[in-house]
Amino acid sequence: MNHQISPVENEVSVIDFGSQYTQLIVRRVRELGFLAHLYQPEELPLLNKPGAIILSGGPKSTHDEDAIDIDFAALQGYGVPVLGVCYGMQLLNLKFGGSVSRSEHREYGPAQLVPKGDSPLYQGVKDSQVWMSHSDTVENLSETTQVIATNKDGIPVSLSWGHDFYGIQFHPEVTHSHQGTLILKNFLNLAPELKPFKINDFKEELLEKIRKDVGGREVVCGVSGGVDSTVLAVLLKEAGVNMRAIFVDHGLLRKNESAEVQSYFKKIGINLQVLEVSELFLGKLAGVSDPEVKRKIIGNLFLDVFWDAVGGEVELLAQGTLYPDVIESASNKNSKASTIKTHHNRISRVLELQEQGKVLEPLDQLFKDEVRELGMLLGIDADIVNRHPFPGPGLAVRCPGAITPEKLHSIREADAIFIGKLKEHGWYDKVWQACVTLIDSKTVGVKGDERSYENPVSLRAVISEDAMTADWVELPYELIREVSNLILNKVPGVNRVLYDVSTKPPASIEWE
Repeated sequence: MNHQISPVENEVSVIDFGSQYTQLIVRRVRELGFLAHLYQPEELPLLNKPGAIILSGGPKSTHDEDAIDIDFAALQGYGVPVLGVCYGMQLLNLKFGGSVSRSEHREYGPAQLVPKGDSPLYQGVKDSQVWMSHSDTVENLSETTQVIATNKDGIPVSLSWGHDFYGIQFHPEVTHSHQGTLILKNFLNLAPELKPFKINDFKEELLEKIRKDVGGREVVCGVSGGVDSTVLAVLLKEAGVNMRAIFVDHGLLRKNESAEVQSYFKKIGINLQVLEVSELFLGKLAGVSDPEVKRKIIGNLFLDVFWDAVGGEVELLAQGTLYPDVIESASNKNSKASTIKTHHNRISRVLELQEQGKVLEPLDQLFKDEVRELGMLLGIDADIVNRHPFPGPGLAVRCPGAITPEKLHSIREADAIFIGKLKEHGWYDKVWQACVTLIDSKTVGVKGDERSYENPVSLRAVISEDAMTADWVELPYELIREVSNLILNKVPGVNRVLYDVSTKPPASIEWE
């Protein structure tokens, strides 16, 4: 099997049809205490005695010419509980003799779940909100199909076929489905023996895999100073591999960031090679305003400076890539997902290296909070583990339009004020991520009795579990006022401060 994880007996095997939320299913199963791994549909026949199987949602329709199918005989042959989610339910309905029709309108957002009868899937579940994201509807149900839940209009949203096969049209894995975790728990209760999941066991699995993948090769580990790359570097150190940690100061960092990163890596005993290449990066980005082009330029420059530093192509490049990076970029070679944005660590050159077996990404099945838990287990300081996420392209994704040193200075200073006040007022640890973005549109203002024509900045603070969905934080007005006054009085080039009240979706957390 061409898969980074060897199938394990009695695990929960999640089959990925390309939903943006697929890895959330894996995460929820882990939270419920059971081992789960993700597989592609073509890998279904190669599983090793799974304890339960979940078929994910996906962006395609079962009517598409290239609609994804499964080996139904193999699925039935395992004799274990199966749950189809969204596309997975529609596919099961087809396999059991029903049909699927196209809807006139895509249903996206909250809906009301109304359980019917006494199905074990809905034990303890009452009428509640669930989250829909689909454009097709099941129809012409076979005689063996039982409707076990509807929406408030009586339209079937959950089906069962006997005692082992279940389908749900909604997404139980997202927090917007208020009793989704309970529904998943009820499904897992149908499996008699599931392998437990423990973070320490997962750490040992990662260390074993790292040693196996590295062999005797030298690893170049790209370090940013954030929790992901720090956990990666410490993990590589604990694995005992031949590692060369490189930190790129590309001129897109936050205030005093380079010094702070170097200080911490000295403290934990990892030799850090620092490359000061801000002139190179800012020169290549000059005049570029398209966000996708920016990301690709930055990603390619990272590889260029790594190559220059080692005097040729690296033997193995280690990156702190997380699952949201992979899914938003749709960058797994077998991915069925739609591309949301290209992350700098998922550019085509990286994917080519991946094909050659020269990329090491041990954290790419994890979400941010899981990496933090792993970091604590590795003994990393809490202030590093709990640091807010910071994008690899740095302030480039917080500077819409062309990047200039003057704009970066404004963002850097405003960000330092905002983060500093969040810490001072005890809000930093209550917020999942906070940032300042410079808006690429000047506005008229008044400074010192004179006309000003400068940029606005937008403050953004969100809460999230995994970066797949996020909600804005209702910060106290007094805090926002204090931050605004300081920015307007101390930061050059800014004459207006806004507060971003957008959720994800439809907005992303970063502006670019």
